[in-house]
Amino acid sequence: MAEHLGAFERLLNEQGYARESVRRHLRLIADFSLWLKHKKMSIEEVTHEIAERYLHYRAHHRCPRKGARYALRRFVQLLQENGSLAKEAPVAQTPVEKLVDEYSLYLHQERGLAATTIRRYRWCVRLFLMKQFGDGAARLSDLRAQEIISFVQNEAVQCPTRAQSMAKVLRSFLQYARYRGSIKLDLAGVIPWVAHWSMASIPRAISPEYASRALASCDRRRPVGRRDYAILLLLARLGLRSGEVVSLTLDDIDWETGTLNIHGKGGQESSLPLVAPVGKAIVDYLKNGRAYSESRSLFLRINAPIRGFKTEKAVRNVVQYALERAGIDSPRKGAHQFRHALATQMLRQGSSLAEISEVLRHKNPESTRIYAKVDLDSLRTLALPWPSTRP
Repeated sequence: MAEHLGAFERLLNEQGYARESVRRHLRLIADFSLWLKHKKMSIEEVTHEIAERYLHYRAHHRCPRKGARYALRRFVQLLQENGSLAKEAPVAQTPVEKLVDEYSLYLHQERGLAATTIRRYRWCVRLFLMKQFGDGAARLSDLRAQEIISFVQNEAVQCPTRAQSMAKVLRSFLQYARYRGSIKLDLAGVIPWVAHWSMASIPRAISPEYASRALASCDRRRPVGRRDYAILLLLARLGLRSGEVVSLTLDDIDWETGTLNIHGKGGQESSLPLVAPVGKAIVDYLKNGRAYSESRSLFLRINAPIRGFKTEKAVRNVVQYALERAGIDSPRKGAHQFRHALATQMLRQGSSLAEISEVLRHKNPESTRIYAKVDLDSLRTLALPWPSTRP
């Protein structure tokens, strides 16, 4: 494999790997080559399955190294791209997997749902179909109302909150199945409604003191601190969702007009003013913290491979680490608490629910109405006086 090491080394350097990490991964490929020779296998026989067999061997006979699996997988991909390997036969899909893929394509192309939402829908539908059909033929026309009801009821017993989401996804899937002609009856109508009381909870917002401590915990002398500080300001000052932060690109910033283009839920795009503190934090990160990369994502990983965030989990991790650094023991670790804090602050400063809805980019005004519950001063004017006790 010596003739391919040069191309692999250039690839690792482009992805931002440190010199020692590049050497370590090259030694990994050299050891993989010796293992293939011992097994009397040629380079044309290499597949991802063969690479996994080598990693299994390495785990028992070598010192385990972090990143070995990614490096070897990327090397095999490089060999495939260069035409050095025979094309692997596509893995045969089960009927359920094929149906789930078709439904996912519909959600993306016709419904315009976000990638994270589609992943959640995929998981729910696959769970339902596997319980009904297993690895056999997925004949949706064989579905019966009682089977669907029993599935939802069983989920409600195990986890009522998840059952609400599951029922919503199943209605969507069964409507899709009827739309494509796989079923004739409206089975979506038989799904029972799981008890859920609107406005039952109160938005859990991070306190201004905790938010300030989380921001102050970022070491802005280091690239990771500059990046995390800019992300936290986007959450706290503009109320962005974690998925909206992940989807930001360099092209979404209009420095001339001072605006930021947001890619929201369901493919909805909106423009927000880039307030001065947020703009300065982003500029500081771009000039002094963002590594060189061909990626157009605004925020990049600190460790190699240098690339944009893949999922919302990366933003949740930024928030969680900031809370830990600040010594904040909070039951809520997610990014949404900053969004709730912004809405609560606007409400207390006299903003109307319509104005808050516009800033938070709610499609349904009902989503904003819950913040009325935290406006205690206005609620006190509506409260009836406590009846006096009789002597």
